[in-house]
Amino acid sequence: MIRLLILLGLLWPASTSAEVAVLGLDDETVEAILSHGSWPPEPVRDPSNRVSGDPAAIRLGAALFDDTRLSTDQRFACSSCHRPDYGFAEPKARSEGRTLLTRNTPSLWNVGGQRWFGWDGGNDNLWAQSRRPILAPDEMASDAGHVARLIRQDAGLAACYRAAFGRAAAEVPADDVLVDVAKALATWQETLVSPPTPFDRFRDALAAGELDSAAVYPEAARRGAALFVGRARCAFCHVGPRFSSGEFHDVGMPYFLERGVVDPGRHGGLAALKASQLTRLGPWSDDAGGVTGFATRYVRPRHADFGAFRVPSLRGVAETAPYMHAGSLTTLAEVIEHYNDPPLDRLHTDGERVIRPLGLTDREKADLLAFLRSLSPRQPSPPPPVPCGGG
Repeated sequence: MIRLLILLGLLWPASTSAEVAVLGLDDETVEAILSHGSWPPEPVRDPSNRVSGDPAAIRLGAALFDDTRLSTDQRFACSSCHRPDYGFAEPKARSEGRTLLTRNTPSLWNVGGQRWFGWDGGNDNLWAQSRRPILAPDEMASDAGHVARLIRQDAGLAACYRAAFGRAAAEVPADDVLVDVAKALATWQETLVSPPTPFDRFRDALAAGELDSAAVYPEAARRGAALFVGRARCAFCHVGPRFSSGEFHDVGMPYFLERGVVDPGRHGGLAALKASQLTRLGPWSDDAGGVTGFATRYVRPRHADFGAFRVPSLRGVAETAPYMHAGSLTTLAEVIEHYNDPPLDRLHTDGERVIRPLGLTDREKADLLAFLRSLSPRQPSPPPPVPCGGG
């Protein structure tokens, strides 16, 4: 109904230039804009994680997220790279652990709604992804024994663990404690839902037929929104309320990080996924029927997966520069220019070719930039830390 009303202008007089601008959005554009909401989504629950949504597990995960003692030398916590003051990302092209890592730190805002995790989709659940940096030699360099000792010997963490999992950490093997810790970390990350944005207020006003409210959204951003869902074809990959399909594409970014170092992207991620026991189909999953592991069971690697990376969400994108899997683009303006004039010679000849030259004018680039900036909340506030009790 709202699309028809906006198209025909039957209920609201076009008495101001702002209202005329809103009414100028054609039916197809309005429909596409409305498909990017509403926000926020319903809470996520993961059937493969039995403590997903449990308040005690959330408390434990929140405490562990900031705890450098998970690292063997007490140098690194999850929040060392996923900084709450930077959209749960960090302002570096590539993360720095014990060595310079190969990829940019992705934001954790809305991570609970993803289907695949990591730039390459090497995990199909958030708890397996949360376990990975704990064990990685170039990150926390920890092991199951170290993590289990931490939980068992800290009174506050031990109490939170018992409350979350219904058993004492001393009563279960260290490998089980490590997986439980990862599940608690995942449960807390599921609560990281970004606040509504100026775009959301515009979109919701359109949906409600409140044109005066919709007209508050800047005209440049409205033109950018129309480009985003229309001629610029951004919404082909950045779909829905999360502004991401969650899938993988080759967009012409270099595979080589430096001489002799190649990032295989999704191709390598699928190899890791197939070799892992921590999938939704594996023995550590709490989804006994494996219902949520359907995609994991049937996904197969292709040659075109080499150098393809997961489509990131654009929510909060203005707060999380630099961009792309290796942080090779410093600003959103550079990202727009990359897609406006993409390096077609870098794309797979047997790939899907999701990008093509756009021929945007300078004003259209500025409009698209205004729209992308409107996908970030003003002054986002990370959730406060939740203590686990005495240590």
